[in-house]
Amino acid sequence: MKGVAVELGVKDPSVRRTGVNRGVAVIDFILRIIAITATLASAIAMGTTDETLPFFTQFIRFRAKYDDLPMFTFFVVANSIASAYLVLSLALSIFHIIKSGAQNSRVVLIFFDAGMLALVSAGASAAAAIVYLAHKGNTRTNWFAICQQFNSFCERISGSLIGSFVAMVVLILLILLSAAALSRRY
Repeated sequence: MKGVAVELGVKDPSVRRTGVNRGVAVIDFILRIIAITATLASAIAMGTTDETLPFFTQFIRFRAKYDDLPMFTFFVVANSIASAYLVLSLALSIFHIIKSGAQNSRVVLIFFDAGMLALVSAGASAAAAIVYLAHKGNTRTNWFAICQQFNSFCERISGSLIGSFVAMVVLILLILLSAAALSRRY
């Protein structure tokens, strides 16, 4: 039996990496919960946006609803899909807390997180273009700003965009965090 010489005061580097990776996994779990909250709140806020204004009489009304524009519908679907994915990915995040040396599942998470980042950013970008037109209008194309009339509608769709952009930042952090955890292994 061969003995391994250990110097006093020198720590085993594998113990330190396991602790760091476990800490990264806990941060990953917390960031996923934040992203779930942001995407779910954005989808709910946009999906329940509805405002009706009377015009001359109470029988003639103008209505603004999220599903009047396909970009808002895509926004709700994209954030709902991302939220569902993030809920399912919590299982892998818990697995990384328990077994901090897992590598293959981190690679899978990086790919799917990047896909969800693309989906959420596409939905948020499409909705942001319409929100900008709702606030500012475009006189060359006779698209008038509607936010002077539909105040609560515009406030809700703008607020749901903020949640979606927060989710984008958190997804970027998740990708970077997973990549950093993988790079520590090599």
